[in-house]
Amino acid sequence: MRPRTARQARFSLRRRLVWQFVALSGLLVLALFFAVRFAAERASRASQDAILEAAVISIGDGLRAVDEGLELDLPYATFSMLGAMGDERVFYSLTTKERLITGYDNLPLPPEIPGDLSPVFWDADYRGNRLRMAAISRRVLVDAQVEEITVTLGQTRYGQAAIARETARSSVWIGLGFFMLALPLALWAARAVIRPVDRLAEAVARRGPHDLRPVRHPAPRELLPLVGALNGFIARLRGALALAETFIFEAAHRIRTPLSLVRTEAEIALAETTDEATRQRLRRMVRAIGESSRSASQILDHAMVLYRSDQFSAAPVDFAALSGAVLRSIRPVAEMREIEIHVEGLASPCLVPGDERMIEVALRNILDNALKYSRAEGEVHLSLIRHDGMAELSVLDEGRGLGPGDEDLTARFRRGSNVGDIVGSGLGLTIVNEVAVAHGGRFILKSRPERGTCARLSLPLSDPSSSS
Repeated sequence: MRPRTARQARFSLRRRLVWQFVALSGLLVLALFFAVRFAAERASRASQDAILEAAVISIGDGLRAVDEGLELDLPYATFSMLGAMGDERVFYSLTTKERLITGYDNLPLPPEIPGDLSPVFWDADYRGNRLRMAAISRRVLVDAQVEEITVTLGQTRYGQAAIARETARSSVWIGLGFFMLALPLALWAARAVIRPVDRLAEAVARRGPHDLRPVRHPAPRELLPLVGALNGFIARLRGALALAETFIFEAAHRIRTPLSLVRTEAEIALAETTDEATRQRLRRMVRAIGESSRSASQILDHAMVLYRSDQFSAAPVDFAALSGAVLRSIRPVAEMREIEIHVEGLASPCLVPGDERMIEVALRNILDNALKYSRAEGEVHLSLIRHDGMAELSVLDEGRGLGPGDEDLTARFRRGSNVGDIVGSGLGLTIVNEVAVAHGGRFILKSRPERGTCARLSLPLSDPSSSS
């Protein structure tokens, strides 16, 4: 089976409803035309039959026997009735079983023997004309004998056909007018039908990424299966996310704790041994354990950031106070390498909406990179300013800067071309960039003109009017 392409799979339910409504309107217009034409023909035929019935009975009543034979009195009212039907031709005949008494010769005979109370009606062709015929019987005493005389009357139907055509034509114009209204009516009807779907989609779209409650929005009966399936999917997603969160924290605990214990034991063994070869091996072990511990920590931090990016509920976070707390936690590392840290702009609160844990991880990675790649006895400058509705934290170090082709180091597991001799996982800047994107901010890393790099993390302020 050939797979459906994205273009084949996309269709508009609203457009389909509109075209179906328009097509149905066209069929209804066509049906209206034939129905009106049929009804007009039946009505014209019924009116003609009524006039023909009255006329043929009137002619039959005007037939009487006299001494010389038969006498027919054709009343003027009879032809007035027939003339009222329009400019039509009229044919009549009085016949017995053997002969024509008067009238038109060879006029079509009725399909059955007519009675003397109600006439017989039928259609027939005569002299190139399509006639509506009526016939009635009369018994008359002629020469002491009762003879049955058939009175036959036929009339053309040109006027009635013209009336039927005109009526049908009027119905066509009415139908076309309705058809012209069909498109806006179809658009309105389709919009009314689709509106509950749009409202349901809007209700789901208004939810935050952390809102995994069942959908309780009112919906038509036809949408209840969709709402039920959506709620089932949300329940499964909520369970999967809870399982992922549990796994992340469990993995963090089970990986970091053994590595810390092994590193501690290796450092104790290094302090107790005096054999230089053993000490070299223990140093390499401590370094490898530190690198593994760091990589595991950053992989778990990265997983945590990916998970919380779609789940966190933004709350006011004091960017300045959080930066100061992270700075205090890494000062011992700076002091070990005799790196002096200059701070500016952390004295006053700076509120940003976000997830405190994610922002803390980003700050820790920025400052850790600044210390790791700075030269010993160097300087690191940290400043926080408010600019254009953003809180901008800049960290300037005196390290090696960016090597050739290192314009973008935020891709996963990508490291600078000039830091191969320094332990790293290639995830630190990726974590910082993903935290910035999740909070609607940006992260920029560039070389300083004199020496080192400048890392700038910008996050939106809770109150943009407070920026200077």
